[in-house]
Formats: sequence, C-alpha cells, structure tokens
Amino acid sequence: MKRLIVLAPLALLLSGCSGNWGWYVVDPRTANGLANLKFMATGAYNTILMSLTAILISVVVGLLIALPGLSSKRRYRAINRTYVEVVRAVPILVLILWVYYGLPQLTGLTLNVFWAGVLALAMSDSAFQAEIFRAGIQSISRGQYEAAQSISLNYRDTMRFVILPQAIRRILPALGNQLVYMLKMSSLVSVIGMQELTRKANELVVSEYRPLEIYTILVLEYLVLILIVSAGVRWLERHMKAAD
Repeated sequence: MKRLIVLAPLALLLSGCSGNWGWYVVDPRTANGLANLKFMATGAYNTILMSLTAILISVVVGLLIALPGLSSKRRYRAINRTYVEVVRAVPILVLILWVYYGLPQLTGLTLNVFWAGVLALAMSDSAFQAEIFRAGIQSISRGQYEAAQSISLNYRDTMRFVILPQAIRRILPALGNQLVYMLKMSSLVSVIGMQELTRKANELVVSEYRPLEIYTILVLEYLVLILIVSAGVRWLERHMKAAD
C-alpha cells in the first residue's frame, strides 16, 4: 500500500497529463532519457559520502563540546554555550561559503569542494549534536553515576561504559533526524561546485531547459534516500530495544 502511494504520483507525472510537460528528458525508455537519469544518479554517491562523513565528524565534535556543558564550573559551561550559540546563529549556506572562500585565506590550507562542504556541514551540525548529547546525558539518573563510583570507575570509564550507552539509546531518534537533516542540507554545497545530486540536476536543467521534470526527479531522489535512512534508523531503534 505504501509503495502504491509513492508510485501513483510518479506514474501520473510521467504519463504526461499536459502537453507542456517534457517528460521525455527523463524517460528511461529513450536513450537520452536514460542517459539523463544516469547522469543525475551519479551525484548520489557524493551526496551520501559527504553526508555520512560530516555526520560522523559532527557526532564526535558534538560530544566533545557537550561534555564541558555538563561541568559544574562556569568557565567550562561558557565554552559550550559560546560555541553552540555562535555556530547555530550562522546560516549554513553562509558557513559553506565562508569555509570554502575565507578559511584558506586565514589558515593557508587548501580545501577542495568536498572537504570544504564536509567541514561546513559538520561544524554546523556539531552545535545541534552537542545539545542532543547534553540533553541525553542529563536524562540519565544520578543513581547511575553513584553506582559507577561505587565500583571505582573514573569519569572517563563512567561515561564510556555506563552513561553514554544509555544516553545513545535515548537520543538515537534525534541522531537519525540529524542524518536526514544532513542529507537535505548537503544540497547547499552545490553552490561551491560540489558534484552532488542538486548540482547534477542544475547542470542538466541548463542543457535540457526542463526544470519542472528534472527537479521532480531530484525530489524523488532525495525522497528515496531519506526513506531509506528513516527505515534504517527505525530498524536500529528496534534492534537496540530488543537488545535491552
């Protein structure tokens, strides 16, 4: 039933209900349409690779930023709050442009479009990850810390073996949402020339002059990716609940 709901609009669109539509540019039954679809699909690899790399980096950075926010010392909490508020205040598109054009001038580093996109996406998302981790860790009862202290675990081992495993189970849906967010925001990296899904679609529009049809396929590509990711996150949630 779910497949029917998804495929019915697509079938309606491809049927060519209007003479103004030129679905032939993405019709897999023609050589040109098939070539165009393959051209657009080649951007999926960069979209997925860039999003996964950025989310892995942002999770690590987010956790490191979250830990000072849990400290009883004000100066450590200030580090967390300053980073989170500053990074969240910058629009991600502006951050992408700044990292790609501005950071090399400040540091002397040469960044290609892939790593500039990854760095900007990871930096932006890490502020949200920090808040997710902070809330997840704070949701663990004080008794868990006391139990860890009773068996002489230090702070590092307490976090590693007791607190974080429980916190990750609780924040998994939020982490899944951030991965979906990352997939969608990766489209903005097309502005600096990254050959991902959106950039491929833009290039095809320039050559075929059929934005409606091509961007419709782009929407469907992102829809499929996000549905797959959402299904994977739900499966992981069920698996972790079963493990409990």
